[in-house]
Amino acid sequence: MNFSSIFSKIKRFLLPIILVLATAIIVTACNPSEFKTSAAQVPQLVSSILSDPKTFNYPLSQEFPNIFGLTYVGLTTQNPITGEFEPDLAESWQISDNKLQFIFTLRQGLKWSDGQPLTADDVVFTFNDIYLNEAIPTDARDVLRIGESRALPKVRKIDERRVEFTNPEPFAPFLGTIGLPILPAHILEKSIKTKDREGKPIFLSQWGVDTPPDRVIVNGPYKLERYDTSQRVVFRRNPYYWRKGSKGESQPYIERVVWQIVESTDTSLLQFRSGGLDTVGVSPDYFSLLKVQEKQGNFKIYNGGPATGTTFILFNLNKGQRNGKPLVDPVKSRWFNTVEFRQAVAYAIDRQTMINNTFRGLGKPQDSPISVQSPYYLSAQKGLKTYNYNLKKSKELLLKAGFKYNDKNQLVDAQGNRVRFTLLTNAGNKIREAIGSQIKQDLSKIGIQVDFTPLAWNTYTDKLSNTLDWEASMLGLTGGLEPNDGANVWAPEGGLHMFNQKPQAGQKPIEGWEVSPWEAEINKLYIQAARELDEAKRKEIYAETQRITQENLPFIYLVNPLSLSAVRNRFEGIKFSALGGAFWNIHEIKITD
Repeated sequence: MNFSSIFSKIKRFLLPIILVLATAIIVTACNPSEFKTSAAQVPQLVSSILSDPKTFNYPLSQEFPNIFGLTYVGLTTQNPITGEFEPDLAESWQISDNKLQFIFTLRQGLKWSDGQPLTADDVVFTFNDIYLNEAIPTDARDVLRIGESRALPKVRKIDERRVEFTNPEPFAPFLGTIGLPILPAHILEKSIKTKDREGKPIFLSQWGVDTPPDRVIVNGPYKLERYDTSQRVVFRRNPYYWRKGSKGESQPYIERVVWQIVESTDTSLLQFRSGGLDTVGVSPDYFSLLKVQEKQGNFKIYNGGPATGTTFILFNLNKGQRNGKPLVDPVKSRWFNTVEFRQAVAYAIDRQTMINNTFRGLGKPQDSPISVQSPYYLSAQKGLKTYNYNLKKSKELLLKAGFKYNDKNQLVDAQGNRVRFTLLTNAGNKIREAIGSQIKQDLSKIGIQVDFTPLAWNTYTDKLSNTLDWEASMLGLTGGLEPNDGANVWAPEGGLHMFNQKPQAGQKPIEGWEVSPWEAEINKLYIQAARELDEAKRKEIYAETQRITQENLPFIYLVNPLSLSAVRNRFEGIKFSALGGAFWNIHEIKITD
């Protein structure tokens, strides 16, 4: 299962935007020889991920790979083809005239994977005891906050099948936000009420990756069957999943999904070409090779157009200190916090060469934090500022900001400090590593020395979100149609406000952390847009947020690749899209041989 198809299942919950390991790195690959015994006698989809899951506890998860797109569903879902919100666990909903109350009616006979009833009590528990509970450090709460007060909705049970949500003010993204996964009260309620020695709910240590799979109770199309560290994750069809086919038969039709844990995309390609795989994410450097083998290999390459995610570089703008020590060298912090410096770097990156060489022409420049598929996307033609390659303008900006060149044509600041910094990214992806190498070369043309350093994913994310010990980074964020899903990126206290990260719950405090006026303005506009019910006005508000981000460049956006996946022809019912990928509708996909 490729990256976009895995993520699409999660986007149907409309999560807060989360870290993406790479633009197209969760690829499908494995050699399923170990399953050609009795396990291979059932219909199965074999795919892979590049690293192990970090947790089986959804509210505590921030990153890929994770299991939740296959294992959980919420009250609503978003159709990635039409963009419309559709019923999922809820069969219907009613909205009050003042747009503040939403009453959801659950489907009859819903059950958890252990056969226990799924009722309104589970919905109320999931929201009141987990997502809205300040004792639970979850990013899901960021997209539920409403207005300047950051108030949360009130949730109450009406009867066994009906739940009422009351918002403090109109909240346009609500139907998408409410698609967050519903969790089992009969399994998790005790862990919320029971505290550890520090007074924290033991829920925070529940459902780690060492939890026996049969104890992870779910409501999605698949349940966890097996997890072997550094080897594979195996899912089995959930017999209690609510969806039925046209003749009343249980769905999903595919009995088993296997994710092999593979550390190399090159290995993935070799295994797919050998015929042992079911699907593979097609990166630009693989496209030409695979395209000529479609007929012979009995597969099809699907093209969903530009991908929904973003890839970018960012500088650590945090001016804070821990234990009296600055998080960022004050000399470098002054560079990074100079907007002309960030703009100069943007102008110095040759994105068209990046598209031609690294992406083999299969990509387009990315200039906005909002996905091009979104109705709120602001194009360059409509006024979005862009940074096309221009070394002259780059150098002019640097000189304007007080930088200068020494006799070796090296860039130095006003105090004579040579401009040099370390650029981090995650190791293991050829595309991202190629991007980093080009950025190193591009910036050398304006006298900047970049020490490009790919790191193991766990080490990398620890620096980004915990120790905050980094200078510049390259990574990506997932995308979608609704900008408010990125609230935890743009809210200064959000869990993914990574360019100026405030410590999250349980992390060491920072002294001297401050928010710039433009950061505060973006946050204000996101709040304003979320309460605006007039679509035309919402579009203009989000247009302004994009203007501000492109002027101040907290993220320097790079290239948006095409969304490409190769899938064996034996899978029937594929409805590919950039937003949904190949297997967003996995419940209705069949194997024909």
